[in-house]
Amino acid sequence: MNFQREIADYIRSGESEDQNLGLEIEHFIINDEGKQMEFHEISRLVNEVGRSLGAEIFYMDGYPVGYYTGEYSITLEPACQFEISINPYSDLETIRSIYDEFRALWEPVFEKKGYHFEVKGNLPLVETGEITPDDIPLSPKKRYKYMDEYFKRSGKYGKYMMRASASAQVSIDYKSEDDMVRKLRVLEKISPILMIMMENKTDPNTELEEGKSHLFRIQEWDDLDPERTGFVPFSLDSDFGYDRMAEVIFHTPLILLTDNGETVNVGHQSAEDLINNHIIYTDDIDEERKKKLIEHFISMGFFHYRVKKYIEVRVADSVTIERALGYVALIKGIVYDEENLRRLDKELAFINDISEVQAAVEAIERDGYNASIYKGWTAAGWAGYLIKLAGDALSDRDKEYLENVRAFWNYSEQAG
Repeated sequence: MNFQREIADYIRSGESEDQNLGLEIEHFIINDEGKQMEFHEISRLVNEVGRSLGAEIFYMDGYPVGYYTGEYSITLEPACQFEISINPYSDLETIRSIYDEFRALWEPVFEKKGYHFEVKGNLPLVETGEITPDDIPLSPKKRYKYMDEYFKRSGKYGKYMMRASASAQVSIDYKSEDDMVRKLRVLEKISPILMIMMENKTDPNTELEEGKSHLFRIQEWDDLDPERTGFVPFSLDSDFGYDRMAEVIFHTPLILLTDNGETVNVGHQSAEDLINNHIIYTDDIDEERKKKLIEHFISMGFFHYRVKKYIEVRVADSVTIERALGYVALIKGIVYDEENLRRLDKELAFINDISEVQAAVEAIERDGYNASIYKGWTAAGWAGYLIKLAGDALSDRDKEYLENVRAFWNYSEQAG
């Protein structure tokens, strides 16, 4: 079995004429002092609430860590960040309705224990320096123990990422290889603007690195592990497609392997290494196990975008549902409108290397929306331009959601 080819075929199988949008939001569950609920208490609540709903309960290392209702799933992230993943839908009203039902269910559960929901890119107490990530325990899962040990050697901010960061993620469909490549190419190039539009800090003046008061969470991820973070390798190359994406996935160090219900530490070995070293035998592998392995291999790449059976956009901080839906509307108006996608692809064609995109990210980390980036336009100018393009393509109802993104911006300087 050529497993790299199997990964490419898995990605290809995601081709769809649908234009759905999935939304995930990670939340901090904190008390009035800003401290997070501990794992064993929140795990017990997940089990109780999930069973009351008749939901499918997820376990890891024997602990209840999530559930699935048929419309959404709940999972506990490394330091008990409480994530909802809503199934993909074509309309924002459905996404909003499901999220509201989730909050209405869980808010009284947490309030009874003295806790509440908080959405920020970073845990406020960590961002403002009142505590450090070392003060926050990880969930007692082997997966997170192995990752924590690995990231102590791979970069500076693993403990920040795992213990104190939270994001909002959007998933989109692609109908062909060319469509996937173009959508990813455009999204990556506008990433710096999306990042600052969706920044959600507690204090605008806090710094992680001296002189950089913006994109706190992005800075953490970018100095986590260069072999699995940042933008997708080769994604702006002329030959990028399913095969090159599969190559990246096949060669990314895995840290850990979850297979047949067991999680083991594999360090720097990649999927290719595990197969070549006969740690994974592929001769008699069944379809379900192959699917789970491929999904695990993909999950261990923490790039700003993941290509699965859809494109996962991972550049936004955790935000309120109102602002998240504005973000979803913005992406919808760009990637699902042929004219907008074609126009941006043409206008940004002068960007030939990911280093140019990263340079724009770093300029925004220093100067925020005043940063001068592509074509000499400011980030604020580009933000206004993207919102205008998306608004021209959206229905009147979706335009209303778009206003929740616009509200965070001062458009005194417009692009063009």
